[in-house]
Amino acid sequence: MLKVITGVLAGLVGLTASATAQNYPTRPVTMIIPFAAGGPTDVLGRIVGQRLGEILGQQIVIENVGGAGGMTGSKRVADAQPDGYMMGIGTVGTHAQGQTLYKRPLYNSQTDFTPVALLAQVPIVLTARKDLPVKDFKEFVAYAQANQSKMQFGSAGAGSATHLGCVLLNYLIGVDITHVPYRGTGPAMQDLQGGRIDYLCEIVSTAKPQIDGGTVKPIAIMTKERSKALPNVPTGLEQGTPDLEAYTWNALFLPKGTPADVVKKLSDAALQAMKTPGVRERLEGLGAVIVSDDRATPEYLGQFLKAEIEKWAAPIKASGVSVE
Repeated sequence: MLKVITGVLAGLVGLTASATAQNYPTRPVTMIIPFAAGGPTDVLGRIVGQRLGEILGQQIVIENVGGAGGMTGSKRVADAQPDGYMMGIGTVGTHAQGQTLYKRPLYNSQTDFTPVALLAQVPIVLTARKDLPVKDFKEFVAYAQANQSKMQFGSAGAGSATHLGCVLLNYLIGVDITHVPYRGTGPAMQDLQGGRIDYLCEIVSTAKPQIDGGTVKPIAIMTKERSKALPNVPTGLEQGTPDLEAYTWNALFLPKGTPADVVKKLSDAALQAMKTPGVRERLEGLGAVIVSDDRATPEYLGQFLKAEIEKWAAPIKASGVSVE
């Protein structure tokens, strides 16, 4: 008799979970963006979130929760109820680089989250002060190796994508160059324009206006393919350095234990949102590269995340950089 009752209860639980997933969402869904408003992750999240809300038939409420390199907001997602009503935008910094960079990460990004969808990647471009006496990547490498003791590179802050992009670059070309961290991209770019630092590994969307205006010198796109936003700037691969890959990426994550049906519904909605012409046009205008359908799945994101953590561990450890 006990077995029968247990079986009936299990069946009812299963039916309830299925019904919940089928009707999801029945109320607004919160999207945590783990950085301040106005930055590239915030802009992307709001564009995608608006379209997601239209597809799901419920409002997507954006909350900016910054701090600890994006870990504060991401931890809030990890700690949330796994019911699909709180999701977060993750980046290469919050979910891959931070696992090695921080001595005590606030979470394990592979076990504390449920992957939903990889959305887009945004290339990083190596830019130099306009009077640096080099015209391409080969000359940049030779100059940096010969003058490393007196050169400086800037970033948007220790542990930022711009910092670690240059950490990877320096690791690959074998130089030890002084890092000058700034409080954001704006002041770093101003000092590059003013010639007070020598180079900056900047996200394409924020470097493009200065490159187009001729106030800084583009050296290489740090991905395998050229950026549509800067089609005339060659890649590191084209210039003989195949391992020069640095970018930020954006993905959706839910808390660990979220029901599979809910994950699939949100993943399908995200794929539909990224195929919307207006969304694609706006994001590509910012330099983002929308990922292909086979890379947008939860399964791919899980594999990709593992590979990204491993990829960034080597240069971060080799550089000796770490954050408490």
